[in-house]
Amino acid sequence: MDCRNKTRVTEFILLGFQNEKEIEIPLFSAFLLMYMTALIGNTMIILLVCGDYRLHSPMYFFVANLSFLEVAITSTVVPKMLANTFSLNKAISFVGYLTQSFFYFLLKSKEFFILYAIIMNKQTCIMLLLGSYVGVFLSILASSILTAPLLFCGPNIINHFFCDNGPVLKLVCADISLAELADFISSAVLLLGSLLLTGVSYMYIIITILRIPFVQGRQKAFSTCVSHITVVTLYYGSSIFIYVCPKKDNVMDVNKFATVLNTIVMPMLNPFIYSLRNEKGKESLRRLQ
Repeated sequence: MDCRNKTRVTEFILLGFQNEKEIEIPLFSAFLLMYMTALIGNTMIILLVCGDYRLHSPMYFFVANLSFLEVAITSTVVPKMLANTFSLNKAISFVGYLTQSFFYFLLKSKEFFILYAIIMNKQTCIMLLLGSYVGVFLSILASSILTAPLLFCGPNIINHFFCDNGPVLKLVCADISLAELADFISSAVLLLGSLLLTGVSYMYIIITILRIPFVQGRQKAFSTCVSHITVVTLYYGSSIFIYVCPKKDNVMDVNKFATVLNTIVMPMLNPFIYSLRNEKGKESLRRLQ
């Protein structure tokens, strides 16, 4: 793309869902309700785990960290999306784009490494958590370093409700092949690598459940396991569809709704699936009432 007669872009316009005026209020209300539910539910889980010594176990250690990530991820994207719903100026600065994009992908990538838990001691839990944070940080940093120096010289309109890498890279007036390759490799390694770990973990869980001698015990364990597997499937399915599958020009609207699924809907449901349906979680919650 020829940039000789163009001015370097200093801000981007987030188109969002490009809705008709009459559905703006219902859509805003629905997203706000889901966001507040996710915020309150996940914060409650964090407080329960921190405040109740009975929940100081490896499983709840990871559940609390998952809840923290859910709060952070939704808060990285949703407030700006809500603010833009009724705003005439849907702009975000170049620095704002880099900041939102970096933290969203950092937190989202980290989330995939704690969607499973195994029995381990406290030191192993902390080392695993820190190791995954460092690994994901370096991976996302490399992608961000490749993207930040790229020349944006117009147009500056992003067909999304947040600064996703795919729509943003389409606005670059330079060779983006290296940045696209880095994004693809990073997404494939993080998603497929953590999916393999999660799949192996659930395979061992299912084998263990099948060895339970009592039918009622097996049914109860399978009920819990199925709800967890449903969450994992939705997370990975939507994310792989967005970031790993071959890109097509006519799937942008589908990508938006897939992003809503794993950015707003799933964080809202996770407290109920991972903790509030659990007997220990229910008991801890009752003690607070």
